[in-house]
This record gives sequence, C-alpha cells and structure tokens, in this order.
Amino acid sequence: MKIHNFNAGPSILPKEVVIKSAQSIINLNKSGLSLLEISHRSLDFLEIIEKTTHLVKYIMNLNDDYAILFLQGGATLQFAMVPYNLMNQEAAYLDTGFWAHNAIKEAKKFGKVNILFSGRKKNYTCISKNYQIPYNVDYFHCTSNNTIVGTQMNKFPKTTVPIVCDMSSDILSRKIDFSQFSLIYASAQKNVSSAGMTIVIVKKDILGRIKREVPTYMDYQIHVQNNSILNTPNVFSIYTSMLTLEWIKNKGGLSILEKENKYKTKLLYDEIDKSNLFENKIDKEDRSKMNVSFFLKKKNLEKEFNKMWKKENIVGLDGHRFVGGYRASIYNALPLESVQFLIEIMKEFEKKFS
Repeated sequence: MKIHNFNAGPSILPKEVVIKSAQSIINLNKSGLSLLEISHRSLDFLEIIEKTTHLVKYIMNLNDDYAILFLQGGATLQFAMVPYNLMNQEAAYLDTGFWAHNAIKEAKKFGKVNILFSGRKKNYTCISKNYQIPYNVDYFHCTSNNTIVGTQMNKFPKTTVPIVCDMSSDILSRKIDFSQFSLIYASAQKNVSSAGMTIVIVKKDILGRIKREVPTYMDYQIHVQNNSILNTPNVFSIYTSMLTLEWIKNKGGLSILEKENKYKTKLLYDEIDKSNLFENKIDKEDRSKMNVSFFLKKKNLEKEFNKMWKKENIVGLDGHRFVGGYRASIYNALPLESVQFLIEIMKEFEKKFS
C-alpha cells in the first residue's frame, strides 16, 4: 500500500535510509551487535560521527573554521543555548513565526532583545525586508523557514554582526552560502534524520566571548572539545543522519535538491492559486518551499475533503493546531509522485463541490 506522507515532522525520510537504519538495529556492519547496543566511544561509532561531520562540511561547503555538533534537546534547547553562549548585553531578532517568537522569549532571560520586525499582527503571513541590523548587537537571529504558517526567507542580510539561524525545517533543502552564518542550528527530524538530535554548526571564533559562567552541558565550547560525546549522544539519529547525507551527496548535492523542491512546490501552489475552493494566505514572495499551507474557502467542506484525502492514504495533511486548514510538508525525500497525487485529489474534490 502506497502512503503519501506529508507530515511536518517527524517526517518522510529516503526509503533506502529507513531500510539501512532498520538493518543496523539488527546487525551493524556485520558486527553481530545492534546499533542500539554499541558503545558511543567504540571505534564503530567514532567512525560514524567522523563521517557524518565530514559529510555536513562537504555538502555545505564549510571549512575547519566551523565545528559540527550533534546535540539533544531539539531546537527548543537552542533557544536558550544561543543567548547563554553569545549574548553579553543585546541581540537582534526577527519575529517571523511561532518558533521565532519562542526563541525571543528565551533570549529575553539573558539580556536585551531588539525585535527588528514582527509579523505577529499579520498572523506571520509575510517577512519584512526593510529592517536594519544595529552594528553593536552581539548577534542577529533569524528563522529561515516557518513551519507552521509556511513562510521562508529567500535572502539573508549582509552584516558584520554574527548571524545565527534556526534552519530546522529547511536545512539542506537548497544551495546557499552557509559561510555567511556564524551559527546554524536545526532539529533533525525534517530533512536529516529521526527525532531526538539537533545539528549545531558553529564558527569557533565566536565562542568564549561572554562574561557569564555557562553550565557544562549548555557550553558549546565544551561540546566542541568533546566531539559531541560529552555524554551519550543519540547514536541512532546520528547514524541515520550519516545515511541521509550520503543520499544527498549521491543525488548530486543541494543544487539538485533545490531544483526538485522548487518544482514540487510550484505545482502545488499553481493548483491552489487557480482553484475556486482552496487558497494560500502567504505573500507570494515569502511562500515556503518546504511547508505549503492552504485553506478551504468554504469551511463547511472540510469534513468532506478530510474524508477524501484520508481514504486515499494521504497522511499528515492537517494544518497546525494553532492555525487550522491544511499543510503539505514537501521535504527532500517526498517524491514528486506524492505531490501529483495530492493535486489530483484536489482537482477531483473541486469537480465535485465547486
């Protein structure tokens, strides 16, 4: 039975990654041991984490000025770790969505937060491009893609201030200059791996500048010194990340994925835009290429539409509980066939109820 998985996270992974990950749970590298049984300080795992680190740098075209960390606690922990490690007095933030708003709330516990733009009053349906980053802040924080409402930053500002970016829902989905960022963090359960692990990519020269004492686990420098194994890491998620990164490399890298993702989302947005029943509420220039949100113009038809797509083995199409409607998350591993199938269901529904 073919399942069309539009879940926002945890989300679809490449089929070969799922198969190899499952096999590793039974027997890792013909060792007779499960991946879940090996020591995180064994040669087998040290080779896994070394290869995963190398692949991140290779695919993102980053040099050894950057450290790659595989931590726990999700992006939510990073909302606090970032200001704990980087904020002396003041930082600048963009409030472009629910998770960006939560990052701001955490940062306010460590110092002054200068909110350069907030889309809250407009229900986060747009992202401003007319903000100015003060030269004297400790860092500038942005969220590249807003999963809940479906907006995405297409350009990033040029500034001498360190840029910190939450890329949880669009990391490795497009080719950009990653060296413009001083710190990138991303929970892995969307384009990279299973839930429970967060990738942190940090330029080493921005660390060690703050005056406060930082608790051991919250200190990036200590994680760098310990190669992400200060404590037992999420061995399974790191291994699955390695397999996904190999899949990305073998496909031809981020430029190929970006082309595929643009094509998939264009098909769906085009169908929504010409529809009499469906609509997207995001400013066109800010539409996400990862999370396509849409609504029925006639809310009373929702029950019928839900019945139709669920009957056809489509999963994960419900919108976020905060906004309602629908959300098709079109991550790297989602095949074009699934997008085309969803469009056919939407057309069939329109014929029946328009």
